[in-house]
Parts: sequence; C-alpha cells; structure tokens
Amino acid sequence: MSPIARADTARALTAGSLSARARIVAAPDGSLPVLESDGPLALRRTRGPGPYTRVTVVGAMSAPLGGDRLALTAEVRDGARLLVDSAAATVALPGRDGAPATYDITLTVGADAELRWLPEQLISAAGSELRMRTTVELAAGARLVLREEQILGRHGEEPGSLLSRLTVRRAGRPLLDQELAHGPAAPAGWDGPAVFAGHRAVGQLLVVGPRFTDKPAETRLLGEHAVLAPLAGPAALVTAVAPDALALRRLLDEARRTLVPA
Repeated sequence: MSPIARADTARALTAGSLSARARIVAAPDGSLPVLESDGPLALRRTRGPGPYTRVTVVGAMSAPLGGDRLALTAEVRDGARLLVDSAAATVALPGRDGAPATYDITLTVGADAELRWLPEQLISAAGSELRMRTTVELAAGARLVLREEQILGRHGEEPGSLLSRLTVRRAGRPLLDQELAHGPAAPAGWDGPAVFAGHRAVGQLLVVGPRFTDKPAETRLLGEHAVLAPLAGPAALVTAVAPDALALRRLLDEARRTLVPA
C-alpha cells in the first residue's frame, strides 16, 4: 500500500477533523521559493506548458471532512507565471459530528504576472457541509484564468450542502464578488427553474487581463445553459450549468479556447 493510501485509510478509520495549511510562492525566474504542504494538501512541482511554473495539488488523504479547516495560499510575484491544477477531484465528505468544513483559498498576483488556477471539480457528497471561500488580489497589470466547477453529489446520490464565495479585487478595487449555495442547508429555490433547473453541475470561468481594456468581451450565450459576460475591470466571466461534470468541462474548455490566447 502506498503512503497516500495508508494515510487515507487511517483518516477514514479515525474520521477526526484537522487543520491544514499549504503555501505556494512563484518567482519570475521559474523557481518556487516556497512550496509548503500540510495534511491532505500535498503540493508537487510538475512539468508545465510554455513559460508556466506548474504546481499540482495531490490529495494525500480524504478531505475535506466535516469539521476540517483547510487553507491554501498562492503568491505569484511580479513577472512570474504560475499554473496550479490538481491530480483528481476534491470530494467534500461528512464528518462524525456533523460540523461544517471550511476551505479558504487566497491568491495574490503581482504586476505583469499571470496565474492559471485550474483545479479539478469539487464534488459535494451527500451529508457533507462545506463553506469555501476564494479571495483573489490582482495588481493592475496582472492576468488571471480561474476555473471553478461544482458537482452536486456523486452518481445516484443527493448533494451535500455547499456555500461558496468568490471575491476578486484588481488594483485594490472590487472586480467580482459572488456567492453560491446549494444543498439541504441552502435557501429554498436553489434547485428551481431559475437556478439549477435539475442540472447536476455548475461552473464558471473568469479571465482577467489588460487586453479586455480596449476590446471588452461581447455578451452572448454559449449553448443553451451558459453565458459569457464582460466585467468592468477588465475581465470576462463565463457561467454555466450542465447535466454532468463531463458536459460542464467541455463547455468551459471551449470558452477558454475562445477567451485565452494559446
């Protein structure tokens, strides 16, 4: 049995909550002055495309369980290029005491720097409760590609409760601040025809960059259940619902190819 499998088995047996923090700092010369892992947040440097330093988040054990407190921080220094992805989907699971889990992500991108934040899906398993917050601070000339995907339950099960908030500031000014809730703890109507309408996957793609200053993105539908909208900032936001994770990824990948230069 691998070390990760042993850790995961031990976690499943004890099912106790934990606190864990991880940190990434990327420098313009391609180095990673800080790459700190903790608990289930295992960070690994992997090969990246083009000019990007790449870090992959590898789950070292089941997390987040109810009661867990997780935090991940990434700093992209002036002129650096960083791509962060993950090796597998994150599954929010219930803990023994019914307490909610928290997962705080803080991203800072400096002048003439770029961050591509492209994790795999977050699956909200039945009985779980997760409060997730992502906070992004961008310098005026920073570039960002951020993808979020949330799946309502594993196959054939009801979703858990998820409250997620994304807050983005550029040059100290608000760019985007939005909150999404679904599952048993969410306000009534979250699964109604004006919100999820029976779909099991929801996601968004946020692209921020100076090129939208002179030529903002045009508002348009992307298929039947997705929309592209310009943001003052300058930025573009794609929001979508889909029947499953695969359909959602295909939609957001197509939008990324349209909005992000190769």
